[in-house]
Amino acid sequence: MRKIRQSRKLQNVRYDVRGPILVEAQRLEAEGHHVLKLNIGNTAPFGFDAPEAIVADIVHHLPDSQGYSDSQGIYPARTAVAQYYQSHGLRDVTVEDVFIGNGVSELITMVLQTFIDDGNEILVPAPDYPLWTGAVTLSGGTAVHYECDEANGWNPNLADIEAKITENTHGLVIINPNNPTGAVYSEDTVKGLIDIARRHELVVFADEIYEKIVFDDAVHHHAASYAGSDVLCLTFSGLSKAYRVCGYRAGWVMISGPKEVAEDFLEGLTLMANMRMCANVPAQHAIQTALGGYQSVQELIVPGGRFYEQSKLASRLLNEIPGVSNVEPMGALYCFPRLDPEVYPIEDDETFVIDLLRAKKLLVTHGTGFNWPRPDHFRLVTLPDAHVLEEAIGRIADFLATRR
Repeated sequence: MRKIRQSRKLQNVRYDVRGPILVEAQRLEAEGHHVLKLNIGNTAPFGFDAPEAIVADIVHHLPDSQGYSDSQGIYPARTAVAQYYQSHGLRDVTVEDVFIGNGVSELITMVLQTFIDDGNEILVPAPDYPLWTGAVTLSGGTAVHYECDEANGWNPNLADIEAKITENTHGLVIINPNNPTGAVYSEDTVKGLIDIARRHELVVFADEIYEKIVFDDAVHHHAASYAGSDVLCLTFSGLSKAYRVCGYRAGWVMISGPKEVAEDFLEGLTLMANMRMCANVPAQHAIQTALGGYQSVQELIVPGGRFYEQSKLASRLLNEIPGVSNVEPMGALYCFPRLDPEVYPIEDDETFVIDLLRAKKLLVTHGTGFNWPRPDHFRLVTLPDAHVLEEAIGRIADFLATRR
């Protein structure tokens, strides 16, 4: 019998957050080792529980959730999302502008499959959340990576974006707050990104899943607030991170801007939504409760809160390691430290993190897995409590001492 092979569409698709490094971790676990996994921003394993009101509301609505919902999502959930953006100054958002999905990940794939034709170029940040690059590639497009400037708090390099725009460029991805760097973009940066999109007639895809997780005086600025009526902007967000319900898969995309010129695209997006029937119905009932109730994430992102304190601790401990520098995150749940190439001349960072895993039973993700162009960074999840973080970064320091 002939060999059954994967589609050629997957040839250049990578998702290294769960790639070969996780396979190696699973092999070690099968041998009886305990592996501390700091590769994925999954809140539940680190003791972050969903707000009780959200769980209670899902349980209450289970008897009513046995059938399909409207393909765009249940009306109360979409209403809550629309009202949320209205309260943030986007007063023209309506229920019809909202699609509910099985997390932001599903919606990214749906939107890009609807939007991209073979050969289209989409501007994606480097480093990025790798699903964006993978989904662009799988949809037949080309991800063109614009560099974020580590020396400028990881804000995007606007000149680099301008230099990479061609006649085939159709969209601009903005990840703010950023995964993996923890950057929260300044207002000038967000305005500059939208100005580029406006002048070059690009569609903006704004991934804002971490919008509520910001520290100190950082302020999150919605891209759609500056896109106005002349830049089509698709804003992605959801409950996974701020409400600690990653497994519920409750996300949304909100469309704003000149929808009259995007009628054909929106018809296609509706078709894609219809083809998957609907999003997980029980989890949709969590959205109205979350957005309309007490913002329980607030106590986690201020001094004394776990998100805040663990992010600060991780950044400080990493910066204390010789040859390691980390730009202090202003949001999200990660650190993206740099390994000085003069101190650690690493040629293959995936091999580096596998060596770290085997030696210290600690799983992190290599920087090139986030489409960073050089093998001199890695990403660390800051979700473990303080004593676990101290132990984990201590293991990293011990390992690096053998590599200097």
